[in-house]
Amino acid sequence: MKTTPIQWYPGHIAKAEKALKEQLKLVDVVLEVRDTRIPLATCHPQAQEWIGTKERVLVLNRLDMISPAAQQAWMRWFREQGEEPYFTDAQAGKGITAVAKAAQKAGIELNERRQLRGMLPRPVRAVVIGFPNVGKSALINRLLNRRVVESAARAGVTRQLRWVRISDQLELLDAPGIIPIKLNNQVNAFKLAICDDIGDASYDNQRVATVLIELLQQLAINSPVFLPNNPLLTRYDLDFAEMTAEDYLIALAQKRHQGDIERTARQMLTDFRKGALGAIALEAPPEI
Repeated sequence: MKTTPIQWYPGHIAKAEKALKEQLKLVDVVLEVRDTRIPLATCHPQAQEWIGTKERVLVLNRLDMISPAAQQAWMRWFREQGEEPYFTDAQAGKGITAVAKAAQKAGIELNERRQLRGMLPRPVRAVVIGFPNVGKSALINRLLNRRVVESAARAGVTRQLRWVRISDQLELLDAPGIIPIKLNNQVNAFKLAICDDIGDASYDNQRVATVLIELLQQLAINSPVFLPNNPLLTRYDLDFAEMTAEDYLIALAQKRHQGDIERTARQMLTDFRKGALGAIALEAPPEI
């Protein structure tokens, strides 16, 4: 099954990215939010360049959508890289307090330096960055303990930069999702599509569903601890062990939707995104 490469860089993101680079000069700490199902694919290749020497808090959101074994594996891996990840479920409010404390900690050193220079203390200025639909706005709403920015389960909802005062100690800048101008890594692009972290006009559902099946097959062989059960067999009563991914999608369409492959692909992607296939991390740390 051949399709054109996945590419998505809408005008509002290009405009917002330019404004974000300007605002980054004003912030003290960066909250980088990634999708915990694909923490490497949702790492923007230019993020570190933009952040520079500023303090960074790495937030891995959607904790509810991966298994405890996957969380522990990623925790160990990031710590081995010298980073401390903060796992959150922004929709349910889990892990939010730890993120707030990590951001405010950066403010202690900031205001100590200001005091030494004879300046009054001020709130920490933080910016929340990350790919579309990874949960940035939901995180801000949880930090505020009220809904102040629009949040929805689709890419591209936030379109403008907006400062939000969390408390006397913390101000947050909510920014639209950032994404590379060109998606050179098409494996990562498909992962973004599977997880709904990219606009749906950019991809073919049948091809994306096929790649999802392939990724699940690879996990079953290479990282079984990440996939203790056969999710497709459990959900659809159809095993993928002896089929190619394309053949499996066709067989499932015949079994459930009178041969309608498009409907089947959409349903499978919806099932994955809503957790109906189980808690599944699509990426394993490189050494696993």
